[in-house]
Amino acid sequence: TGVALFMTLSGYLFAKLLDGRRLHVWPFLWNRAIRLLPLLILLIALRAIWMLLQHHEVMPFLWLAAQGLVWPTLPNGGWSITTEFHFYLLLPLLLWLAARWRGNLLVLVGVAVLIRTALYLATGQIQNLAYWTIVGRIDQFTLGMVAFLYSREISRRPLVVVASSLAFMAFWWWFDWAGGFYALPSYPSTHPVWIVLPTFEGAAYGLFIAWYDAQAIDASSWWSRVLQRFGDYSYSIYLLHFFVVFRLPQFIHQHVMNLSNFYVAQAWAVVTFACMLVPGYLTFRFIERPFLSLRRPYSEAHP
Repeated sequence: TGVALFMTLSGYLFAKLLDGRRLHVWPFLWNRAIRLLPLLILLIALRAIWMLLQHHEVMPFLWLAAQGLVWPTLPNGGWSITTEFHFYLLLPLLLWLAARWRGNLLVLVGVAVLIRTALYLATGQIQNLAYWTIVGRIDQFTLGMVAFLYSREISRRPLVVVASSLAFMAFWWWFDWAGGFYALPSYPSTHPVWIVLPTFEGAAYGLFIAWYDAQAIDASSWWSRVLQRFGDYSYSIYLLHFFVVFRLPQFIHQHVMNLSNFYVAQAWAVVTFACMLVPGYLTFRFIERPFLSLRRPYSEAHP
């Protein structure tokens, strides 16, 4: 669900940044490439070197990485980068639709739900496409844009945001109780909830983001600066945490403290997440940031 938040936020931010402006597609794609590719390429290279050192076949891995332009085959959660890329390709169309009538984007979400319904009826499951690809994630990008377009209305209705957030948490409680990602009743799931789950996520996150964006927040406060640092390093943290996220809890459980208690496990999760600031800073400072000077203007005000 964290990926859904970032995708909804991406839709919101690009709608806000490009509001009333003309998008130049190629400079935009260039900027996104120099922001995302340096660390991703390094990660793929490190994975390949490790496989060579372990005497594993590396060509199948590199072939899967190359297919990441189209299919969700990139390592370390890189599948979400593939989905983001597909959103970037669709962004000019989405902006064009929104400029004619903002309700067009809601119609597009409805069309996406109908497409997933048809695919579910034809194949018996839609989880893979709904979770891993733009077929499901388009709802979150689009609803993020919708949230910005309706942000004034949303900011005046905090009770709606509270109600949607509570309903969303109740839904996730049910989802986890019923089996979650892997056991509803199996993986891939045959449950029809996956037809609309991306829509629920995009709607709930979009409402909250629009409300939060309207609040008067002191950007100079210490906690705002901490959150900003996590935001700066979020891409690094996202790609790098796959190296430790499955091993570290086992190590702590076996050698430091029993993690069978939910609240103890959550406390350790906060501590270990904060520790990810260190590698996040290093990779951002020395790998990602040097390329940011190559960015080009990609929008201009409409004449």
